[in-house]
Amino acid sequence: MTHYAEWADYTGSAAIILAIVLLVIAGALAFLALRLRKPIELRRPGASLSVFLVMCFLLSAVLFLVAAGIYGATAYQQGERFTGPTNVIFPYTATLGIVTFVVIVFLNMRSGFRVAVVSAIVGAIAGPMIFELPFDIIVMGRTYPPSPGADFTLLYFLPLFLIELSSFALLTVSPVMRVSRWTLLFLAGMFLIFAIWALAGFAYPVTPLPLVLNVVSKTLAFATSLSLFVPPGTWRAALASGASGAWNTNNGLT
Repeated sequence: MTHYAEWADYTGSAAIILAIVLLVIAGALAFLALRLRKPIELRRPGASLSVFLVMCFLLSAVLFLVAAGIYGATAYQQGERFTGPTNVIFPYTATLGIVTFVVIVFLNMRSGFRVAVVSAIVGAIAGPMIFELPFDIIVMGRTYPPSPGADFTLLYFLPLFLIELSSFALLTVSPVMRVSRWTLLFLAGMFLIFAIWALAGFAYPVTPLPLVLNVVSKTLAFATSLSLFVPPGTWRAALASGASGAWNTNNGLT
């Protein structure tokens, strides 16, 4: 069977229900952000646990590659084909990953080069995974797996979920990682864009609207990851600087 896109659109009540669920999540995150008084610092794992987390991430990646290979080979044997366009999202994802890496290194050089680089690595890895976890949950039931569908859906997505969860666990390796109000606000923004995308059927990003919504939500996912590594006081200083600049400009105009 030939398909144009990698997953089927949401339609009718399914699209509305999905949008409502995503809006509730976005609202809950925004509420928690407004209630958060100070950044949340997570306990850093020891050396042995850190190595274990890295190994879990790498093993998950290997499992996914094996599962994806079996999935693809079986789909080909059963005649599953896709005629849609090539992946136009990857260049955006790669660019956002590079920018996130560089900015995290720059912001954390005072903590030492090693800490800055390790933080940048785990932050750049987590960026797309923040997007992918809810995205995969949304589309996994609407893909076109080979037969038996339920078994191959689990074969493909379970290792992918392990990659995503282990990448989040890796964030704790960085001693400068903390969850701030901005982290929750950026995450709420991502779910808000997801909700708008759901109202548009959560369609494959080939036409302008789904493509823009995909890029914007992914940008907010990387911003969420980046916000975890902004040193304390940076947001306040930036806002104060911006307010001071606006005040001086207004005075100059008058």
